[in-house]
This record gives sequence, structure tokens and C-alpha cells, in this order.
Amino acid sequence: MDKKKALTIINKLRKEINYHNHKYYIENNPVISDFDFDKLLKELEKIESKFPELINPDSPTQRIGEKPLDHFETVNHITPMLSLANTYNDDELRDFDNRIRKKFDKISYVVEPKIDGIGVALVYEKGFLVRGVTRGDGVKGDDITSNLKTIKSVPLKLDKIDNGLLEIKGEIFMSKSGFNKLNKNLLEKNQSPFANTRNAAAGSIRQLNPKIVANRPLDIFVYQISYSDIIIKNHEESLIILKKAGFKTNPLTKKVENIEEAIVFCKELEKIRDELDYNIDGAVLKVNSIEKQKFLGSTTKNPRWAISFKFAAQQATTNLLDINIQVGRQGTLTPVAILEPVKIGGVIVSRATLHNFDEIKRKDIRLGDIVLVERSGDVIPQIVKSIIEKRKMKNTYFTIPEKCPVCATKIIKESDEVAVRCPNKMCPARLKWRVKHFASRDAMDIEHLGFSTIDKMLEKNLISDISDIYFLTIEDILSIEGFKEKSAQNLIDSIEKSKNMNFERFIYGLGIRHVGKYAAQIISRKYSSIDELINSDEEDLKNIYGLGDKIAFEIASFFSNNENIKLIQRFKEVGVKTEKRRLKKDLPFKDKKFVFTGILSSFSRNKAADIIKNKGGVILSSITKTTNYVIVGENPGSKLEKAKKLGLKLLNEEEFILLMK
Repeated sequence: MDKKKALTIINKLRKEINYHNHKYYIENNPVISDFDFDKLLKELEKIESKFPELINPDSPTQRIGEKPLDHFETVNHITPMLSLANTYNDDELRDFDNRIRKKFDKISYVVEPKIDGIGVALVYEKGFLVRGVTRGDGVKGDDITSNLKTIKSVPLKLDKIDNGLLEIKGEIFMSKSGFNKLNKNLLEKNQSPFANTRNAAAGSIRQLNPKIVANRPLDIFVYQISYSDIIIKNHEESLIILKKAGFKTNPLTKKVENIEEAIVFCKELEKIRDELDYNIDGAVLKVNSIEKQKFLGSTTKNPRWAISFKFAAQQATTNLLDINIQVGRQGTLTPVAILEPVKIGGVIVSRATLHNFDEIKRKDIRLGDIVLVERSGDVIPQIVKSIIEKRKMKNTYFTIPEKCPVCATKIIKESDEVAVRCPNKMCPARLKWRVKHFASRDAMDIEHLGFSTIDKMLEKNLISDISDIYFLTIEDILSIEGFKEKSAQNLIDSIEKSKNMNFERFIYGLGIRHVGKYAAQIISRKYSSIDELINSDEEDLKNIYGLGDKIAFEIASFFSNNENIKLIQRFKEVGVKTEKRRLKKDLPFKDKKFVFTGILSSFSRNKAADIIKNKGGVILSSITKTTNYVIVGENPGSKLEKAKKLGLKLLNEEEFILLMK
């Protein structure tokens, strides 16, 4: 390949990778798999390595610097990063509005969620990112450009803005789901977890090694053009400009015509805060007109044209009454704090996670302590620390049990792990979680098989491993309290349906340690049957791109166990599909894009998605102009209106069923 051809391919790959980065990290609407995206990036890296003179600073391969920094340089902001004055009730917001309306008769506001993250300023010259700076003291901060480049939602080159100097303010944050995964990985490596998402984001962005930062799930919302040669009339317009340039702006931002509308929307944001995958601790009100913002000006600390409305606290102190032990699917013993019930963010909390026994020791948490508890959305409440100043001398240390609290088997602890485990694979607690995992929506999707039913099955000795589910008779189900003819038949029917589940779901449902949904997808691409997987060795598995040594070891270990081979044989005996479906060459919906809105009554959304995928279709999470079909169930959401505006093809459930035949 000559240099000219290489440049053509490089430019094409960069354009395609940047497009997919934008779809994934900005629009949250990926159109290719992670596996396929990684292939594109690897191809670009390969060609650039052969022609290093063609590498540009804005290439997707240049997000991660080669060397750790010795320290961060201190640099000045183009415009000061001021803090916001806080309000805590409706009357204080009205006072803010009254002060402004002494200057102007009519004021419209833009209300935005207040992200609980780390403030930064991004500087672009001629459309290229040249600097990223922390808030610091508001006048100057640390140059963290190399770290900011690792965040995929930070564009290295702007779209439609390619001249002059531009300074943009934003908030780096970590999603709740990303935070949970990060802490889980840290605990597995015997490292201390972060206390909350804000600490995790702050600790990550201040790492001197960009390679470490690149492995942290950081994200950013931008909220202001603080310096520009562009003439902008209002704040609402500036957000549109930022979005078109390739930035991620918060989709919940709303323009309101007066303070009363602003108050109503602040309350709406507070109600949904727990449903979001990122933490917000309030709302920010900004005068919409840029001209009026300039007229109002700022104090030495705060802008006069903006204010923060703080939500109710998500932390509280209470008494630690006891510590119980839960035994998980892999036998891990997890300590759970039993608390004197306390209201946090509108929810009564009586239990909180303590992560592991090392955490209890590290935080010096003792029975009877007054503890600080934090609740953050759908994240399990956790104990942040003990209030040592209020500790009584009689408060006692917690003792790690020597035996499993469920089956009394002696516990074990591997030298390279923080986890303490019950090694008994027949432990009722482990079996309960394993059956629940196998029957879950993302695995075999067996409806009507919840914790309560599983408990009753274990009590009656109806199941001793996950394959026993398929040997249950209707008489067995009827012997369980609460079941009658119809409900028993529903469960039997659901179990029977699950026999034909996708191969990747079966692999995931087996509960092999470290094999999540993504790893199961990778395995199903490589192997067409469970027998092929069983006959592979650890080295074969290590060579599969995307798996890694740890997962390869766990898969090989799982299938080296005779009990697990017998388990697979039992699945085969009852007709569970243990091989990949042979798709017809003729795929009627190849590359057709489907979106669901509303509830389907004939089958679950996951089942409908599987049908579409098997016919070559693609499932999208949001409406775009390129969507081919919108499947409309009962109580559809806002997607329906958007689909109508775009003139997309709408199908009700009956029409969808006919289309699938």
C-alpha cells in the first residue's frame, strides 16, 4: 500500500470511527456492536503504525498519551469559572427572580440539571482541542488536556466550528452504572472502592497516567460557551450550537417563560433524579438572554444571572444495629448493614451495603456506631463512614465468620482476592441465586420464577441444580403454596419456551464467573455449539479478541469440572438448545432498524427483539430518520410523536406479528 492510498483509507476510517463515537457517546444510540467498532479502531492503528507521518493529533488513536505526567501545569482560564449561589426553597428562587425583574420587566430562563461532577473548561483553536483545565480557584486551574482526550464524549475536532478561539465550560461525571462496575473491579483487585460518583470522577481525572484515566467510565455534559467570536443571542441558542458542533449537552434542559414555570420544572427534575444514570444534586436557572446576562454581570464569586436550586440531601446519619451476611451466586459472602430506619431523599433506608470485610476494617465500622449513609438513585445505599466522635466505648468490632451462615461449610479466601467465599456448590443460598440468574430476563427469560418460588422449591427439595428446572412437572408446581392450575401451567409453559432461547443467553445463564452478557456474545460468535466450547482449551480462549486471560481461565475451569459436563448433558436430555441457530441465508430484515415504544401484550420486548435479530434486523433505543419500523404497544411514550413527525412506518402489535410471519 502506498502513502496516498493509506491516507485515503485512514481518512475514511477516522470519519467512520468518529461517526460511531458520536452515535455511542453523544446520542446514546449505537448502530454497530463494540466488537465491530474495535475492529475499525484496530485497522486504523495498524495502518497508522505503518505510516506514522500521517498521524494527526485529532485521530481517534491519539486519545491516550504514551507517557504518564510528572505533574499538572497550572494555567489561566480565558474567563473565570465562578461558583453559583445556592437556593433551597421556592421563595428563595422567587427572591432571585424579583432582583432580576427590578432591571427587566420580562425574563425567560433556561433550567438545567445540576450535574454532581467536576467542572472543567475546554479550549479549542480553529476547531481543534488544545487545552482542558480544572476549575481550580476559578481564575486558574490544572492543565488536564491529556486526560480529557481519553473521554470519548469530548470531541478532539469540532464539527461546523473551525475558526477562532472558543472556551466551553462543562462538568465531568461518572455514571451510576459505570461507578458500580468500577468499584466491583477495584474490590476484586483488593483495592479500596470510591465512596461516590463525584469522588470517583475527581480521583480519575486527576490521575497522572492517561492510560488509567482511559479505563475509567468518565463522561461530560457541556453547558456554556464562555468565550467565542460567534455572536450568540441567548443561552438556548448556544446549547444548540454546542450540540451541532459534536458536544454532549443535557437532554433534560428546558427553556421556561417565568419563575413559576422554572419552579415546577425544578420539582419535576427532583422527582426523576433517581431514575437517571448519573447523579444530579439540584437544578441551575440561567437568564436566557446573553445581553441581559452581560448587563447583570457578576460578583467576585457568583454570576448574578444564574442560581442553583439544591435538592434534598441524599445522605443521613443513623444507628448501625447489626451486620448480616448474604451468600451470592459464586459463594461470595457480603456483609449487609442493618440500620435504624432513616429517610434519605424521600425513601426509608434500613439496609446498606458494606462491600466486603476489608472495607469494614478499613473504615473502622463497629456495631452500635452512628454511621453516615449515602443513597444515590438505583445504587444500593452504602455506609460512607462511622461518626467516630459519637462512638461509645462499648461498641464492638465485627468478627468475620469462620463458616458459611447458610450451610455451615468452612469459608475460604484466596490470597489474590478480597472476597471471602463459601466453597460448597450445593449451598442453598448459592443455588438460589444461580437459579435466579439462569431464569433472569437477560438469560433464559423464564417468567413467574422469582425468589419466593425458588425458595419454596428449595424447601421442598424440588431442585438441586439449575437443570432440575426442566424436570419439574405440573404436580411439582401445584405442590408449592400459592400455585393453582392456571399459574402452574403458565410456569411450565414459560420453562418450555426457554428451551429455544438464543445460544448466547444460554452461555450467560450458566453463570460462569466473569462471563457477562458481552463476553457471552463474543463466545457465541466464535463457537456454534456448547460442545465446540467445551472442546476448546484455555489457550484457544485467550486468543479470542475481547475475552482476556481471566475470563478464558474461568471458562476452561468451568468445563474441566465433571459436574458441569453432566449438567450440560442434562440440558441436552430435556431439549434445551445448546447450539447456535442456523440462520437462513435469506434474511428479510437485514439491516432494517426497529424501535419499540409502549408495552407488548403477546410477548416480552426481549423476545420480540430476538425475533427481529434472527431475521437480520437491528434494534435501536431511540428514533432517528433512518428508522425503518416503529413498533407501537400499549401506553407508548414520546417516541411515537417523534416517529409521526418524521413520517416513519408505524406498526401496532397485530401488524408486527403479521410482519414477522
